[in-house]
Amino acid sequence: MRLDLAAAIVLFAALVVASLLVGVGDLGGAGGLQLLVVSRVPRTLAAILTGAGLAIAGLVMQTLAKNRFVEPMTAGTGQAAGLGILAMTILAPGASIALKSLAATVAAFAGTALFLALVRRLPPTQPFLVPLFAIVYGGVVGAVTTAVAWETDLLQYLDIWTNGEFSAVMQGRYELLWVNAAIVAAAWWVADRLTILSLGRDTAVGLGLNYAVMLQAGLAIVALVAGVTVATVGAIPFVGLVVPALVARRYGEDVRAVLPIIAAGGAGLVLACDLLARVVRFPYELPVGTVLAVVGAAVFLAVIFARPRQT
Repeated sequence: MRLDLAAAIVLFAALVVASLLVGVGDLGGAGGLQLLVVSRVPRTLAAILTGAGLAIAGLVMQTLAKNRFVEPMTAGTGQAAGLGILAMTILAPGASIALKSLAATVAAFAGTALFLALVRRLPPTQPFLVPLFAIVYGGVVGAVTTAVAWETDLLQYLDIWTNGEFSAVMQGRYELLWVNAAIVAAAWWVADRLTILSLGRDTAVGLGLNYAVMLQAGLAIVALVAGVTVATVGAIPFVGLVVPALVARRYGEDVRAVLPIIAAGGAGLVLACDLLARVVRFPYELPVGTVLAVVGAAVFLAVIFARPRQT
C-alpha cells in the first residue's frame, strides 16, 4: 500500500511538471515566466480540478443510481448542462460565464433528477439495462439540445461546450473550476452518508439517514460539477465512469476510504490525456474530450472484461 502510494505521488508529480513544461511557447525566452503564470499553471490547475471533480461526480452518481456503469457526461447530465447554457445564451446573450454556469447547473440538476426517476422504473434484476438506458437518455437530451441550436443558428457555439478542451484556459478564465475543489471537500464531509445511501432507501432510513435530503445533496454535487465544468472547459466524458470503477475494484465500496483516491485518479487521468492531446500532433492540439473518449472507452472495456480481483 505504501509502495503504491509513493509510486502514485511520483507519477502525479511527473505529470504536473510535464504539463508545466510541454507546449508550443518557449519558457526559456524573455516571456517565459509570464507564459508559465498566465497559461501553463492555470491550464495544469484546470486539468487537475476538472478531473477530480468529474471523478467524484461519477462516484456520487453511481451511488445514487446504484450502478457502476453510469457517469454524468454520458447519462444526460452533461447534455442537460449544455442545454442550460444554450438557453441562457438565447435569453441573455451577454450573460457572464458565472450566470451560464448557474443555468447549466440548474439544467443539469433537473436532467439528472429525471434520469434517476426513470431508472428506478427499470427491473432491478437487470442492472445492465441502466447504462444502456443512460446512453439512450443522454442521446435524447443531446439531440434536443442540437435541435434547439440548429433552430437558433448556434451549432458552432454549442460545439464549444460539447467537446472539452483546455487550449483556451488561461489566468482569469478558469477560476470557477475551484468550485470543484469545494465539491470534493463537501463530498468528503458527507462520505459516510453516501455509503449508507448506496445501501438502498429502506436500509438507509432504517439506519436513521434522511434519505430525501441526502438524495438532493447528491444531485447538487453532480449538477454543480457538471455545470461548472461544461461552462468552463466543455464536456469531458468517461472520467466519472472508469476512475470510480477501477478504484472500487481494488479498494472496495467505502466512499470515505476511496474518495481521495478517486479524486487523485481523475485528476491524473485528465492531466495525462491533456498532455497526450498536446503532443500527439505537436505543435497542434487535439481536444482532450476526444482523447478521453478513446482512452476512456478502452479502459471501460478492460474493466468490463477483466476478472474481479480475488480476495
